[in-house]
Amino acid sequence: MSRVLSGGCLCGQVKYQITGELFMAAYCHCSMCRKAHGSAFRPRSLVWAKDFTWIRGEDSISDYTSSPGAHRTFCRNCGSPLIAFSDLYPTIFNLALGTVDDDPGIRAEAHWHVASKAPWFEITDGLPQYAGFPPLPPDWKASP
Repeated sequence: MSRVLSGGCLCGQVKYQITGELFMAAYCHCSMCRKAHGSAFRPRSLVWAKDFTWIRGEDSISDYTSSPGAHRTFCRNCGSPLIAFSDLYPTIFNLALGTVDDDPGIRAEAHWHVASKAPWFEITDGLPQYAGFPPLPPDWKASP
């Protein structure tokens, strides 16, 4: 069994708990992630929706539809981005790794959407870089 992770927003109004494994961690450089996080990229990981629970403050969460079918949630009090999800894959949440309280136990495996990365940021590590989304593993599926 995996360990329990907790996290939340900057002001502490919203808290969540994860009881499953995180997977497909990456740095996303798309312009929407950069703007939503005010950074050169978004450290993110996927988590199965069934393993994610809001512990408190769910009524403080706002949902912004950043593109058709793509939702970004954030604390309406402090603005912290929390999870993103897609109508196409409702069983998967895209977790903002910076909101996890402790070591999430996973490290980024790649840089995504480097075709739209910030021109002032240079990627200097040896991780694979993908112009958009990476190819999915052959055994990948949209539900556990």
